[in-house]
Amino acid sequence: MTIAEIAKDFTELLQQGDHVGAAEKYNADDIVSLEAMEGPMAIARGKEALRQKGQWWQENNEVHGGSVEGPYVNGDQFAVRFKFDITPKATGERVTMDEVGLYTVKNGKITEERFYY
Repeated sequence: MTIAEIAKDFTELLQQGDHVGAAEKYNADDIVSLEAMEGPMAIARGKEALRQKGQWWQENNEVHGGSVEGPYVNGDQFAVRFKFDITPKATGERVTMDEVGLYTVKNGKITEERFYY
């Protein structure tokens, strides 16, 4: 598959709400995830760490709705825009999350995801 085809399929899976399926299909075993924040979730390394991060996010946020836009492809990278209406359980304050994920692809797998907000 080309990077554009990987980006399109990955994004379509996200748009269908299948974040776990997208990650299982396309994340490299040694993927690195970099968040634009401090703390224990700022950097995750490896597929299992990303699974745990995703599970933590689901357990700690109530999602009311949202959208996934893209992909926007350039070379070996593509970007996806996420907008979610969520309530973090820690605060109980409803907010709109708006961020861009930049994904790097090597050998048909996503080796890095980096989030910007």
